[in-house]
Amino acid sequence: MKKRPWNPIGFTPLPVTIISSTIYAALFIALLVVHIVVPQAPSNPTPLAGINLTEAWQDLQTISAAFHPYNSRKNDEVRDWLLQRITALLEPNDPSEASRDVLQKTLIDRHAPAIVFSDMTSNVTFSREGDRNASGSGREPGISVYFEGTNIFVYIRGSEESTNDWWNTDHVPPKLGGVLVNAHYDSVSTGYGATDTGIGVVSLLQIIRYFTRLGHTPKRGLVVLFNNGEEDFLNGARAFSQHPMSTYVNTFLNLEGAGAGGRASMFRSTDTEVTAAYRNSRHPFANVISGDAFNRGLIKSQTDYVVFQKLLGARGLDIAFMEPRARYHTDQDDSRHTSIDSLWHMLSAALSTLQALTSDLSLSAEPKDGKRSSGRGTNGVWFDLFGEVLAYFELHTLFALSVTLLVVAPIVIIVIALILRYFDKNYLFVSEIAPESESDGKIPLYGWRGFSRYPFILVLPCAAVVGLAYLLTKINPFIIYSSPYAVWSMMLSAWTFVAWFVSCVADFWRPSALHRAFSLLWLLFVGWIVLIVVTISEQHQHLAGGYFLVFYFAAVFLATLVSFLEFFGLSQKSNFARDVVAPTERRASSQEPVSDHGEATVLSPAVEQHSQASAENDVQNEGEAATEATSLLQDTSRTTFAHYRHQDTSSIESGAISEKKDRRVYTGEQAWSWSLPTWTWLLQFLLLAPVPVVLTAQIGLLFVSAIHQTTSDGSSFPFIHRYTYHIPTFLLLVFVGTVIYNLLAFPFSSNQRLKVYFQQNVDLDTGITKTILTGTKQSSYLLDVVKSLPSTKGKNIECIDSIARPDLKDCSWSGIPPKVVHAPPPREGIPPEFGYHQWLDFNVTRQKNNLTLKNEAFFALRGRNSRACKLIFNSPITDFTIHGAGDDDRFQRVPEEGSKEIRLWSREWENTWRLWVKWNATVSNDPNKSSNEKSRRGREIRKQSVGTKWSWSDETQEKGLDGKVVCLWSDANALGVIPALDEMWRFLPIWAAVSKTGDGLVEGQKSFLI
Repeated sequence: MKKRPWNPIGFTPLPVTIISSTIYAALFIALLVVHIVVPQAPSNPTPLAGINLTEAWQDLQTISAAFHPYNSRKNDEVRDWLLQRITALLEPNDPSEASRDVLQKTLIDRHAPAIVFSDMTSNVTFSREGDRNASGSGREPGISVYFEGTNIFVYIRGSEESTNDWWNTDHVPPKLGGVLVNAHYDSVSTGYGATDTGIGVVSLLQIIRYFTRLGHTPKRGLVVLFNNGEEDFLNGARAFSQHPMSTYVNTFLNLEGAGAGGRASMFRSTDTEVTAAYRNSRHPFANVISGDAFNRGLIKSQTDYVVFQKLLGARGLDIAFMEPRARYHTDQDDSRHTSIDSLWHMLSAALSTLQALTSDLSLSAEPKDGKRSSGRGTNGVWFDLFGEVLAYFELHTLFALSVTLLVVAPIVIIVIALILRYFDKNYLFVSEIAPESESDGKIPLYGWRGFSRYPFILVLPCAAVVGLAYLLTKINPFIIYSSPYAVWSMMLSAWTFVAWFVSCVADFWRPSALHRAFSLLWLLFVGWIVLIVVTISEQHQHLAGGYFLVFYFAAVFLATLVSFLEFFGLSQKSNFARDVVAPTERRASSQEPVSDHGEATVLSPAVEQHSQASAENDVQNEGEAATEATSLLQDTSRTTFAHYRHQDTSSIESGAISEKKDRRVYTGEQAWSWSLPTWTWLLQFLLLAPVPVVLTAQIGLLFVSAIHQTTSDGSSFPFIHRYTYHIPTFLLLVFVGTVIYNLLAFPFSSNQRLKVYFQQNVDLDTGITKTILTGTKQSSYLLDVVKSLPSTKGKNIECIDSIARPDLKDCSWSGIPPKVVHAPPPREGIPPEFGYHQWLDFNVTRQKNNLTLKNEAFFALRGRNSRACKLIFNSPITDFTIHGAGDDDRFQRVPEEGSKEIRLWSREWENTWRLWVKWNATVSNDPNKSSNEKSRRGREIRKQSVGTKWSWSDETQEKGLDGKVVCLWSDANALGVIPALDEMWRFLPIWAAVSKTGDGLVEGQKSFLI
């Protein structure tokens, strides 16, 4: 066997394995570091004038010291504390600032006065549509909400604005408009709210400090909103819409928390222009695909962003923590489980974004019809690169690039192919060539060899990954919950090993120098079809999440172009044919072959290939016995070009050149491939590898559930057959180990806990208490959690599919009675539950018209030690009004299908709500009206409940109304108030966490019928 000349970047196993593995490892490690590690906060506690990280961290510990949902006493304490902190920040002679460095002049800037609003008057009534009904033809009745806001906001006047108090006079805001930055200060009833969104709140405090310091005056005014009630229905943001200051806003930044730490992600933006404001963030972390997921309804939850965008007509961004999700809305959402690094990441991003938004006068617009027309930005594409740079551009640019690639890519490839044909160098898809002399027969070129292997290399590894995913869903579906990287490692190693194995088998059986070219052509063809779909979605659905496919297709196109350009380095097919035929003719004219001792010997793979019948049966011929035309070196798996030992010097040179050519032909591949460049694979790899890893894997890390799909990006297809066995063998061992772990390991841990959802229902008429725990339907995890509680011993535990959360199930039992209302102890011998009726008082009176009952009723209700109640109706109502409520045409009190529930929130404790309710108004029996009109009117305003289904009714008689009056209790800060919840925190397995099911931890109810 002749040795190939060593080339450190040649297309041979060792360079390919070392270079590609090193690049892949570097890219994956960099991405994992960006995804897992939060950039370190500055060691200096005052990294910017007006910013104090030590103070911000202390504020966070204060605000997250206890649960503080809207319906809790702690919520009022947090509000009072915020007002005190804001007042302290705005003191013109802040001793902490003045004593730090008088020369820095960090006192309040008199040209940027800040006005504090403590809004205790705004209220809002609105509704939400119901879910689609089972048939999909309509909707179920919806929900109505009445909410009294307790927002706090600070208005920092811009340097370009007038100094009049427009909100107290004509209510006409400045023409420039302003910027809103928002965070809610309420938490859920089972979480301390450190990241949801305590960090956002303390960031707002530091923003107030910064923009009210000398030299930091914003050009456009800034409204800093601390809203209350976001967790219950985005109530606080809607209440802000009732204040005149809301008409001033045309751009906004919303700070949220949907995880419990990590990096703060800019996951949603209205347009390209406001996205540009985020570009100066020190460590940007963003991806447009999350915005697409919200826009397409794939993510059901919402933030205040949707209120500011749709209701106020403003343009803005949403920044939030997104992981670890297991701690979200649990008792681990506290300052111990987050870090000052996460705080600085959100604060620095918010500050740089606001600096840009308040300085950009092009985003200003005048208000119209109570809603500021903020102009219309362009749909955008954005993503970060390694958490250091934000890439952003218009969606129209991406669409133009997509269309260009769809048109240009196939045209260029076809033109290059025609040029190659013109120069007689089109070896691709050419099976054989006829030499000049017809008597010599056709010479095989094997231009189709390797064409059909790509689908197998694609399908088989993907099938392996899909099979593994199916296996996990059947045996241990929650393993990805606590061990996502073990699952990713299993999928990646399985895909890579199977792809390598299939490629090596194909290359061993039919070695081909066209492997790369055919793989890239397949990728180009499949990518072109996918790009058509992506382009249509860009134009019609305005989806930008396919940007990585556009860039990947561009990379594949360039790599394919390189493969086609390589053919220009080959000799013409006619010249190759002469080189093959010439030594055969010389051999025929000689008396006998001469060896190294004077005999001529044929050593040409071209002659060997020429001796075979045709390209169609080359596979069979490869296995046939040697003939007189077969290379003598065939058994050594090396091929050479013919050379002869002649007595003259030219013959010796010819032999030397043939041997040199032979060494450049890789084992068993086509003889004409000796002149193909051996370094171009590296250029192709550098085009292909970074795109899927940096872009696709980034998306996979963002959406953990879809990570196995990133393994089929296909970036290694053209090169994987050149890998040595070392890396695939290692990956095989990784695969075996991770499969065993993923199938057998317990899927939860103390850091990645299974969430279960708690609620306790009390029938205040009978005193019956039911504790309900909601959790996964799969396996027996929920039941294991329930049985771990001492109070369930010997109890009948009933588990059914959850009504509120259809994908989960409810397990209920007779629980420990709550003590949410301070009532005098009952007389001796009387169980405490007989005093439950005192928790809720209500009165309902049906209205009359003379002697005729009307389909209207007056309700008065009050809950003790609560400021949240609701009315639930067994048949939908058509309208209602509340005493003291405002009216806003932008909101619909009741959806078209009616309301099945009215939720009531008061800023006062033990408030009495007074409301009038209408339902199923009577259809007129006027004989002058046609029956069709009566029927139509009846269908519009009358409904009746049939079991749990809603249906229209044409009946005209009057009917009554029945349902439940419910009050909520959400304060679990004191031990003994909700003993059933205390028991869970004490006895729950360490791998389980409790969160709230609904707005109330305890719901007490009484029935009514009128």
